[in-house]
Amino acid sequence: MVTIDRLLAKVLMKRLKTSPAIAILGPRQVGKTTLAKQLNKDFIYLDMENPRDTAKLQDSYSYLESLEKATVIIDEVQLMPELFSILRPLIDAKRTPGRFILLGSASPELVKGISETLAGRISYNELTPINLTEIIKIKDYTTHWFRGGFPDALLATSDEFSKNWIDDFIKSYVERDLAKMFGVDLAPTLLRNFWNMLAHSNGNLFNAELFSRSLGVSAPTVTRYLDFLEGGYLIRRLQPWFVNAKKRLVKSPKTYIRDTGILHGLLNIPSYEDLFGHPIIGSSWEGYVIEQIYQLKNQHTDLFFYRTQAGAECDLVLVKGITPVACIEIKLSNSPVISKGFINCTEDLEPKFKYVITPQSDTYKTTNDVVVTNLRNFLEEFLPKI
Repeated sequence: MVTIDRLLAKVLMKRLKTSPAIAILGPRQVGKTTLAKQLNKDFIYLDMENPRDTAKLQDSYSYLESLEKATVIIDEVQLMPELFSILRPLIDAKRTPGRFILLGSASPELVKGISETLAGRISYNELTPINLTEIIKIKDYTTHWFRGGFPDALLATSDEFSKNWIDDFIKSYVERDLAKMFGVDLAPTLLRNFWNMLAHSNGNLFNAELFSRSLGVSAPTVTRYLDFLEGGYLIRRLQPWFVNAKKRLVKSPKTYIRDTGILHGLLNIPSYEDLFGHPIIGSSWEGYVIEQIYQLKNQHTDLFFYRTQAGAECDLVLVKGITPVACIEIKLSNSPVISKGFINCTEDLEPKFKYVITPQSDTYKTTNDVVVTNLRNFLEEFLPKI
């Protein structure tokens, strides 16, 4: 069995030594449980989807108090949000580092009562699907791009098995998981159709009214479903950068399916070769690059895109505070032509760094001081310096 060392493990080990509780958040099946059990061999494991474990928590305070000398891992904790108000006095009574490891598949902001209850007592950490830099010695970028970063899909013995796992994953989320995670009623057919539409418009500006007309529901309902997909770590809303008031700028977000394996599964693309005959390939590569950068960026760096009403566009802007520090154009060609629109954007934003990222090109600088490089080299050599 292939073992992948997750970059987040080192961060979590440090935080376990200082924080009484840490939360590992991310989509289902991304490896949260496996990682948590590797962090501390002396643990008590409770799964909130297991009736036997939930039965132990009928008197939650007394039971958890009795386990004060062990690390307690609570899986799918968002299914029992009332636990958070119980954990607060337990932690205040004994702030032993590494006392609780909480695993969740839903953003705390969307689960009532979670985000504010343990303020100052918990360290939140996102475990994303496997990053290119974590897998490069085992799989090349083409397999990673096509299959995505979920361990079971990425490490499957064939594309067929990988696709079958992704199809089951999508079906499970549509029919059961998403509604259960947030404790709401969601219409499976509507959710599936909406998710498919998002896949077909991957990387485009989001227009709730357009989706609502196509789906036959209100715009607020569309936005609500988008919130839940984003809160389940499945969708990314990339916001526009519009601090510059001198230009007429686009102010609608773009949406991306965060994992390209899920994207290709929703679009029923059976192989890497078939991806190259599909019109989604450009936005698939764009979303893939953005997600890899997000996973490895400095925590104080935010991601945006920039587009003027005149049509000038920068695929990705890395911002610290209110200062754009890097403009990035993402190209599928290994012999890219630097667009005039991108140069116009860099003149507007005046970033310190300008990059064009490709799949496999060599690294070189153009006459406009734009560095052209491949994705792996950007992630390993340039991103840490931004």
